[in-house]
Amino acid sequence: MSRAFVKELDEQADKAGLVRPQSPHVNYVTPTGLHQLEEKVGELALARNALVGKDDLASQQALRECERELAYYVERVNRAVLVDPDQQGDDVVHFGAAVLAEDEEGTQWRVVIVGEDEADAAQGRISWVSPLAKALLNARVGDVVNWQRPAGNLELAILSVGKA
Repeated sequence: MSRAFVKELDEQADKAGLVRPQSPHVNYVTPTGLHQLEEKVGELALARNALVGKDDLASQQALRECERELAYYVERVNRAVLVDPDQQGDDVVHFGAAVLAEDEEGTQWRVVIVGEDEADAAQGRISWVSPLAKALLNARVGDVVNWQRPAGNLELAILSVGKA
């Protein structure tokens, strides 16, 4: 089969929504984030193997969904750029850093800047491409940064930068 035919099928799958799109950003990951991605690939591979060979419609549909997710996560692992926060200093906000900041009203915010796949706002883990992370990155202790938010801008004073 010619590669042109396969490419055409890939394009048709993209148009039909069968391929989960990747983020346009570099896939920076912490060691923990890379481990999480690799675990997800393993889980999906096991799930796919359990579905292969089943003939019922529900299993075939589940298999297609599983393969779609597996392809997505394999690509996330392949695109991963490992950044070890322990190899970076604590004098400036960087990827993987834990940051303590305070707003104008005295409310303190503690966040860790992580990769897109490991972000969890409820746990204070924010993606490096989020507006808050963009405001914090490259700031130093004592700096005041402007966090541009839909609810209105907020100034944050950087109190500390450290390891997560």
